[in-house]
Amino acid sequence: MSAIPGRSQASSPISHNAESTISESDRRRALFGSAVGSTIEWYDYFLYGTMSSIVFAKLFFPSDDPVTSQLLALASFALAFLIRPIGGIVFAHVGDRVGRKKTLVITLSIMGLSTVLIGLTPTYDSIGIWAPILLTVLRLLQGLALGGEWGGGVLLAVEYSPANRRGFFGAVPQTGALFGLALGNLVTSGLSTVFSEEAFLSYGWRIPFVLSIVLVLIGMWIRNKVEETPSFRKVAAEAQANPKAAGKKLPLTETLTQHWRPVLIAIGAKFVETSTFFLFATFTISYLVGLGYKRVEALNMVLIAALICVPVMLYFGALSDRVGRKKVFTWGTIAIALYAGPYFWLLNQGSMAIATAAVVVGFSIIWSTYGSVLGTFFAESFPPNVRYTGISLGYQVGAALVGGPMPLIATALMARYHGSYVPVAVFIALCAVVSLVAISFTKDRTGQPLD
Repeated sequence: MSAIPGRSQASSPISHNAESTISESDRRRALFGSAVGSTIEWYDYFLYGTMSSIVFAKLFFPSDDPVTSQLLALASFALAFLIRPIGGIVFAHVGDRVGRKKTLVITLSIMGLSTVLIGLTPTYDSIGIWAPILLTVLRLLQGLALGGEWGGGVLLAVEYSPANRRGFFGAVPQTGALFGLALGNLVTSGLSTVFSEEAFLSYGWRIPFVLSIVLVLIGMWIRNKVEETPSFRKVAAEAQANPKAAGKKLPLTETLTQHWRPVLIAIGAKFVETSTFFLFATFTISYLVGLGYKRVEALNMVLIAALICVPVMLYFGALSDRVGRKKVFTWGTIAIALYAGPYFWLLNQGSMAIATAAVVVGFSIIWSTYGSVLGTFFAESFPPNVRYTGISLGYQVGAALVGGPMPLIATALMARYHGSYVPVAVFIALCAVVSLVAISFTKDRTGQPLD
């Protein structure tokens, strides 16, 4: 598949000093399109994670043993992470050859359709074994779409950013995950309040899945208003000038042969971010319910933390523009390694206020440090012609290794060690160590030209 420059690309190739010609309105439009699309994608994706913790075990994976049912539901949640690297490779290829914008429209469409169909899927009582099979297939489609979405969303923001604000711009699409998580928890919490337990399990849980079609249509309209990124326009113009050189290597082949080192670093750096995100966003909910908290209380704790997280992430993204991406990432990684044990101890104190504060400190403050700079950090590690492929591969493989399995691993560890949270805290600390080792091999490119 060769690069296909659009009309604006052919008429005005992007030069090395093109940054000064990008208008502020174009930057704002790209930033808004990145954030809105990312929010919708993550809302759909995390909605499944929330429901797998509180609903799907009963409705789609019934068993005589509640722990087994919960593990099966969480396994279906984790399976999508295995397909995400494939989605990243497929859509990153399209994004590096055809363009970021077109790819993001495709991924949003797939995510929206699969999410609506999840809301319409019959339960185990209605169609037996086909229920969990259909649910898992649709979950895999979600993973495929998100595998291509994340890299494109980040590049839409970063490739439009000025060099001295790249950290802030890169943090904006990262907040989409938080807005999506908050929106999903807000809707689920509201429905849990409005409906009785019986009504919620019967049909109430379906409503947020089906209504996501409205958000998808809004996101499609917004993204169609955004122009292709300057970095890709430059690559497309060069490909048009020299088509033989442009089509010589596949983006994946070039990435693995010439840029394998930053891919490995990205995979390792992803360990701490993805393991702790799903610790706070997914596993914490089922853990708190197991401690005796009401489902609405647990959802609200994570909701509060996610909302606080947004401005904190933007702050740390901007801070990285001044002190460097590597320093901010390192500070947060060390902090979470030290905080993992105390976090679970605070949750076990039986106090709503203490538990909420614990989630806020861990999620809103500590996770925000490395979560805010991850996208920019990855984007600065690859040249524009393979940037989509490089960041998607590193991000999605890292997520597949520890992100999706995190709730499953944590649940299995607690079951194996008679409810003790210590092995889970040790697992988080080990993930932090892996990330610290990975980023020790990097050079900080804060403030340097992106291309």
